[in-house]
Amino acid sequence: MAKPKPQAAPPPIIVKKITIVAGGHHGGAWKVAYADFVTAMMAFFLLMWLLGATSEKQRKGIADYFTPTLVKTRQGSAGSYGLLGGSSLTDADTYQHRAGQTGTKTLSIPRDMTGGPKDGGSKAKRTASLQQKLQQKLASNAHLKKLAKQVHLTMTPEGIRLDLMDDADFSMFMLGTTVLTPQAAELIQTIAQTIAPEPGGLTVRGHTDALQWRPGDPANNWSLSAGRAETTRQALMKGGVSEKRFRRIEGVADQEPLIPATPDDPRNRRMSILLMDP
Repeated sequence: MAKPKPQAAPPPIIVKKITIVAGGHHGGAWKVAYADFVTAMMAFFLLMWLLGATSEKQRKGIADYFTPTLVKTRQGSAGSYGLLGGSSLTDADTYQHRAGQTGTKTLSIPRDMTGGPKDGGSKAKRTASLQQKLQQKLASNAHLKKLAKQVHLTMTPEGIRLDLMDDADFSMFMLGTTVLTPQAAELIQTIAQTIAPEPGGLTVRGHTDALQWRPGDPANNWSLSAGRAETTRQALMKGGVSEKRFRRIEGVADQEPLIPATPDDPRNRRMSILLMDP
């Protein structure tokens, strides 16, 4: 009897483990990192090019452009209301880096093209010096000390403007005339003594409120504002200001109100003395 053939061993079972990686061989995270790197390098080379292709004055201008301004802070500060946006000598300071102080005021002024990193430039130093001198003179006079709030200093592109403002308790001129009140004459005398040593021409501008004249009266706000500007010019000359320094005498009537919503407000009556840059 023949022997049975031996049965073949069953084939081995092979299990293949396949791992599927989403996003390609290495994923997509490296692309984001690479894009950030390229962007940073582009900004770096742009910065290097700007440093090499600009002058010191241009670089200072670029730096000032990106410096945070005090516009929002000024809007909430005393004396910043209305058209002038000025500040009274006695307003409490609300700017950052300086605590509010009763009876003192330091104007914060943007740097000009010749400014330094700390003092804000020659124009800012000139304004601060003029403010300090005027404040000291007013504080030394018992009659004028209470009128310091009527004087507002404002930086303008042409120079420094001093606004002498009326209110419900104080008037620069007798009602409807070009005659200075005694207090106003003394105030202008002090201002004249302060600005007389300062260089630069002067412009005097008169403003009135919108109160109407009686029918048939030949006078009007145009002639009144111009006449008051001339009276102010003569008072400044009596205080020591040279006649040759005056460049313009203007009367704008009620066309530039400080309080547009209330044209009859007494604060719209004011005299503006512009001390021009030398």
